[in-house]
Amino acid sequence: MPQKTASMKLIIQIPCLNERAQLPETFEALPRAIKGVAEIEILVIDDGSTDGTAELAAELGIHHLVRFPKNRGLAAAYTAGLDAALRLGADIVVNTDADNQYRGADIERLIRPLLEGSCDIVIGDRQTDTIAHFSPLKRTLQRWGSALVRSVSGTDVADSTSGFRAINRRALERLFVHNRFTYTLESIIQAGHLGLVIENVVIETNPMTRKSRLFTGIGEYLRRNGPVIFRAYAMYRPVRTFGWIAAILLAVGLVLCSRFVVYWLMEPTVSRHIQSLLVGVGSVVLSFIVALMALMADLMGANRRLMEELMVRVRRLDARSSDATRRELGGADADLVRTNAPTWTTAPDRAADER
Repeated sequence: MPQKTASMKLIIQIPCLNERAQLPETFEALPRAIKGVAEIEILVIDDGSTDGTAELAAELGIHHLVRFPKNRGLAAAYTAGLDAALRLGADIVVNTDADNQYRGADIERLIRPLLEGSCDIVIGDRQTDTIAHFSPLKRTLQRWGSALVRSVSGTDVADSTSGFRAINRRALERLFVHNRFTYTLESIIQAGHLGLVIENVVIETNPMTRKSRLFTGIGEYLRRNGPVIFRAYAMYRPVRTFGWIAAILLAVGLVLCSRFVVYWLMEPTVSRHIQSLLVGVGSVVLSFIVALMALMADLMGANRRLMEELMVRVRRLDARSSDATRRELGGADADLVRTNAPTWTTAPDRAADER
């Protein structure tokens, strides 16, 4: 069922780390009005920049600024932006990169499924096979990586590493990122586990303005993202994850022990293949230990789900606490600053059309 869009508030968040050179072009390309959206505000998360990114952002006319005194990583910046956007009353949040990789004109297309109420999360599909500066190896790894994420998340995401995504308030309240590297993969796996609906929207990308600062090469990317996928999957599917490991260890142990028993039955007076017996017994013991780990992880997962549900309720209460909180966020949000830039509002005649 389509949402009532006449009073929808969109916040476009831009995580930044030393993006003074690229930020003006990115900011200029952002849409000032979108059909179905009453208010648009820009939120910049300055992740410890040392080149004056925050000062430039204020000069450009961004509406909100979250500033970290030191670099905390992309995942922390993304999460801080979502939390601030929720408290600022956002109905939809769009995340885009400060390096102008994504086209601002695609934001309207990106949020359209959310305005229609057909999904909770929209991810921009960059069609990585067509990106000129991607090497053949990188294109192949992108395909394999997205296929792996689709498998472990149970979703139909086409471009799992795309940072150009939009989420509605329902998803905004429920998504939590636990790793410090990146939010892209873990949030998809979590969304699939929570039953959030994800749609893909084909987008175009701008020419590359700089190399990625998230990783220095494909080897580092695989080394850091592999554990993220495994950890996220194990967090939400502990019995299945550790159950397979336990089953493999048990099978190996039984085969090796059986080998020893067969040869012992053939010649009871001769002790052969003692190594098979020792390794087999060790594998069986390990399989039981891993099975106990699976049970403990499942019990801990139940507690984690309760804590996440509690956090959802806290987020809702926090967001609705008072208008004063939104104007002057204190405590954990002391780094959030509201500039004097006026909110971008849809023209009255366009808002009336939506009613």
